[in-house]
Amino acid sequence: MCMHPAMRIGHALIRVSLRCGYSSFLLARASHCFRGTAQSKARPEWVTAAGRLNQQSRTTASWMTTTALAEINMEQKSVEVCRLMGPEDANFSGNVHGGVILKMIEQAGLIVSTRHCNVMREQASDTDEEQERCVAGLVRVEKTDFVQPMYIGEVAQLHAEITHTAHHSMEVQVKVWAEDILKGTRRMTNQATLWYVPTSIKTMGKVLPVPKITYASPELEAAGWDRYHKQQAARQRQGIGRTVSVSMEEIDEMKTVANSIEEHTVPNAQSSLIHLAGVTDCNYANFVNGGVTMKLMDEVAGITAFKHCKTSVVTASMDAVNFHQPIPRGAVMHVIGRPTFSSNRSIEIEVFVDMETMFHGHATEQRAVHAFFTFVSLGNKKQILPVPQLKVKTEGEIARFQEGLARYEERKQARSKEKTQA
Repeated sequence: MCMHPAMRIGHALIRVSLRCGYSSFLLARASHCFRGTAQSKARPEWVTAAGRLNQQSRTTASWMTTTALAEINMEQKSVEVCRLMGPEDANFSGNVHGGVILKMIEQAGLIVSTRHCNVMREQASDTDEEQERCVAGLVRVEKTDFVQPMYIGEVAQLHAEITHTAHHSMEVQVKVWAEDILKGTRRMTNQATLWYVPTSIKTMGKVLPVPKITYASPELEAAGWDRYHKQQAARQRQGIGRTVSVSMEEIDEMKTVANSIEEHTVPNAQSSLIHLAGVTDCNYANFVNGGVTMKLMDEVAGITAFKHCKTSVVTASMDAVNFHQPIPRGAVMHVIGRPTFSSNRSIEIEVFVDMETMFHGHATEQRAVHAFFTFVSLGNKKQILPVPQLKVKTEGEIARFQEGLARYEERKQARSKEKTQA
């Protein structure tokens, strides 16, 4: 028996719908075909088929809605972020700027931590006070290694996951891959651990409790608490005034020193940047995003390393970053970098951010962020070149050089241990 063309179309849509699960649109179109045929040919059996089809469509749509709600109710512990790297993301040597990667890492951590705190608190709370909205603020970044460079045209893939929650802070681990979409290959470039605290949008400076996550095993929870106590101890040990870092008085002296000083000395390579914290730099709570700050710090560190080496330089690693004070919108950020130590193949740059804010009609300057960056010097063929020896003269420079040497030895031992374990 010859079948009407509309019927054939309807049957084809049913087969595709049932095979692939695209019920909401294709089944509706099949139903329309059957209804049109029934009206033109006066065949009531097709009207019945259309009715059954509509019922199946509604049942499938109901199932899809239930599934979507179940997914929403699950813990929001991870997020995937992808971005194509363009020329605006690269430095003058053609590699993606380390500061761009650091900014993306912080953005991924900000998304997953802020979402977790707001979504999970809303589901577990009954009162408006308990459902107070917040935005996660970055307080610390553990050591970050730049294992491999990322290039223009590659896709940066970031996976951020909450791995531990304390009462007022949470740990987020971020892994970064670079995908070559032409060759279909992917390689790991970065791995970082960040710590966030949820701050109230309504009340400035108010820290809110963190909703707990579910651990796969008691061992993972115990390991998370161990990492929490270690970072807490390190943060206290590396606090303001507890290292041989550059003091506020030395900064004033640095600002008055001319740049025509002996080559390869600390004052000759030191660099600074002044940045006004604007609206686009800030989060919902009107504080500067940690990723914006780290990008500025990496830029200043790169300029400092370049002035010392006089070659192309790339970020090799970043030690723990401590955020001592949140930087509010409208603050003047003084980002200052100076070399502290050099080996034959690398140079360490100390970078700190001092903010100048206006309160009660007068300006106050505070130390906001502090970190150490390590750079390597590259030749025209991307080969690693020797780094000129840093000349230290003052007591402060000598003391910082010795501290840098100790950190350099610690990094070497850590790399050797990782290779042995691998």
